[in-house]
Amino acid sequence: MVGELAAHHGDEATLTSEGLIRDAFGPAPWLHVLVAEVGGELVGYAVLCGLTQLHFGRRGLDMHHLFTKAPSRGRGIGQSLVEACKIRAKELSCDYMTVSTHPDNTKAQDFYLSAGFERRTSGAPRFAIRL
Repeated sequence: MVGELAAHHGDEATLTSEGLIRDAFGPAPWLHVLVAEVGGELVGYAVLCGLTQLHFGRRGLDMHHLFTKAPSRGRGIGQSLVEACKIRAKELSCDYMTVSTHPDNTKAQDFYLSAGFERRTSGAPRFAIRL
């Protein structure tokens, strides 16, 4: 499913089984992975990554991925995954969750607004460096 989402965005997934095991199931999990099943078949998933606003003492999670297989879309699976993410965030004592979309993906933006997310109108400039 990760590969399907990457392809949807015009990317090629390079995630390996070893990397997924390390990041989601290793001794110090980096990710929280939630899956949706229907009749024993995986039909969707969500991945959460930790965030912090240290100066406020606030913890949060970024919903880095949310994906439902095409034949299962429109059946409430995405909404169920978002609700499960909210529950997981509360279990981890988080105060907030974030999610982002491509600026042109209005369908996803409408979905997140209907799920209770609020649009952020500004953000600080962000920078990155490859290590």
